[in-house]
Amino acid sequence: MYETSYHRASSVEDAVRLKGEHGEGRYLSGGMTLIATMKQRLAAPSDLIDLRHIPDLKGISLEGRNVRIGAGTPHADVASSSMLRALCPAICDLAGMIGDPHVRHMGTIGGSIANNDPAADYPAAMLALGATIITDRRWMAADDFFLGLFETALEDGEMVTAVSFEAPEKAGYAKFANPASRYALTGVFVAKRADGVRVAVTGAGANGVFRHAGMEAALASNWSPEAVAGAVVDPGDMLSDMHASSDYRANLVRVMAKRAVVAAG
Repeated sequence: MYETSYHRASSVEDAVRLKGEHGEGRYLSGGMTLIATMKQRLAAPSDLIDLRHIPDLKGISLEGRNVRIGAGTPHADVASSSMLRALCPAICDLAGMIGDPHVRHMGTIGGSIANNDPAADYPAAMLALGATIITDRRWMAADDFFLGLFETALEDGEMVTAVSFEAPEKAGYAKFANPASRYALTGVFVAKRADGVRVAVTGAGANGVFRHAGMEAALASNWSPEAVAGAVVDPGDMLSDMHASSDYRANLVRVMAKRAVVAAG
């Protein structure tokens, strides 16, 4: 086993300081991805900077229809929040579909989006909701944050501290989950907002999470499951692996989009 030093940060400032002192270190949130990759010898950070004990990174707050979720908030807290469900039930439903109870109580929204796994659920929600990603340095639109497979706009040492968004008029999420991992083979989040419709797809794109312009235009004209049933989804843009072919995923995008619209109502 390689040597790793553990540090428990007490504040955001403390975590940033520790990361600056240990350039090869990594932030540890819920650890659902990092610990697994370390066990497989795919990651070997010199230091682990634990963010789980920073109060300022946790919690859900509402101001009118504006929602703010701390990066250290576990999926289970999002899933069970009655005040959040009253404004945006779709994101509560999404959080409740992630993994198993252990994962939902340990994994965090900040860790999920910072890792940007191509099959993760939260990136689709952030894109569809037009969310703002807040870090210790700046605010970024979700459209500018997610760059590709496991790639984000985060700079070295930069930490996600919260996400914020305005609750949509309607929203829904549906996914076809891998029966073992519960990751999305394909997931679609739809949101009807005052400024238009947004549709984001996860688990299917060859380059990670993406918005589907054709479905957005179709739903803007006719908010119904039938509007997305005939949408063009190019298999050439889809991921193909041992779990599903690109053709199968292309079809799943349409099916999950229909189900997401039904869920949104």
